Amino acid sequence: MERGSSGAHMAPPAPPAPRGALRERIDRLVREVVKFGAVGGAGVLVNLLVFNFVRHVTDLQVVRASIVATIVAIVFNYVGFRYFTYRDRDKGHRTREMSLFLLFSAVGLVIENGVLFTATYGFGWDSPLQSNIFKFLGIGLGTLFRFWSYRTWVFRTLPARPPVTRSDTFREPGHPAPVPAPDGTPAAHR
Repeated sequence: MERGSSGAHMAPPAPPAPRGALRERIDRLVREVVKFGAVGGAGVLVNLLVFNFVRHVTDLQVVRASIVATIVAIVFNYVGFRYFTYRDRDKGHRTREMSLFLLFSAVGLVIENGVLFTATYGFGWDSPLQSNIFKFLGIGLGTLFRFWSYRTWVFRTLPARPPVTRSDTFREPGHPAPVPAPDGTPAAHR
């Protein structure tokens, strides 16, 4: 024990208070958002790189080039989400998971490319810089929808396991553990 300035013994520090359930949920959500953001950020780069590549190499119109880029990013993101962000989630229903992922990704594709379509054909903003700006804004709006839908419907959490109430290592009072004989023979074989 340490001595304080008065020479008296000081009490050991109190153990840290247990974290509340709300705090743990917030921590899990923050970790999920960070992982989602890492995969999503890489997906945004893939999306924008493919978009600009397709626009410069082909004669596809802006929105069609964007749709091609979005589809490539969707495939990239599925792999990242399944095997990194949501690797601890239910893996039992892959067909359902993939179907829902594609459905919600298609809705995100419409949101994302709807913004670009409106800017390009509604307002005539179709320079490469303007297209990239509105593509990026569309990705942002689509991402908000995708985050909600993927975590709610696609990559569902596993049900909570019930707490262990009885175990072989914890005997109930009045039921003592069997004691082996001195020769090592289990009590059940005597």
